[in-house]
Amino acid sequence: MKAASGSQAYLRTKVLTASPAELRLMLIDGAIRFTELAKSGYERKDYEATYEGTTKAQAILLELVNSLRPDQSPALCERLSALYTYMYQRLLDASVEKSCEIVAEVLKLLRFERETWVLCMDELARENHEASGVTELPHAAAPSSHSDSAELPRPRLSVQI
Repeated sequence: MKAASGSQAYLRTKVLTASPAELRLMLIDGAIRFTELAKSGYERKDYEATYEGTTKAQAILLELVNSLRPDQSPALCERLSALYTYMYQRLLDASVEKSCEIVAEVLKLLRFERETWVLCMDELARENHEASGVTELPHAAAPSSHSDSAELPRPRLSVQI
């Protein structure tokens, strides 16, 4: 029980300190994880796991739709909303048809969305870093081994979709 509360505290801290772009990535990762759960549930004929994975993935997709900001980029938001709505509907279709193939289709789309979002975050970090005047960009995915890494300015991501 102690380990579970420790991991909950870690997750809570991670969410509370994440940038909006990082939060969106965390949502996409969660949707992937729960869609994988639904897919494996279909493969094992474990419909409880399928239900749990499907409903949680759908809840995340709704959150992704609701977090869009059409006032910032109407065309992009319209496309993303259509994509997330399509995935939501396909998960409904998979539930009705008990189709692992449909869930695999959604999983493929979510993974592509994740790749795209990571590329976007990297590009924003590069642009913010260049604007700050610092000549060397530390890789965001790997922790720095330098003891003076605290002195480097942390690029601020400003993503509003």
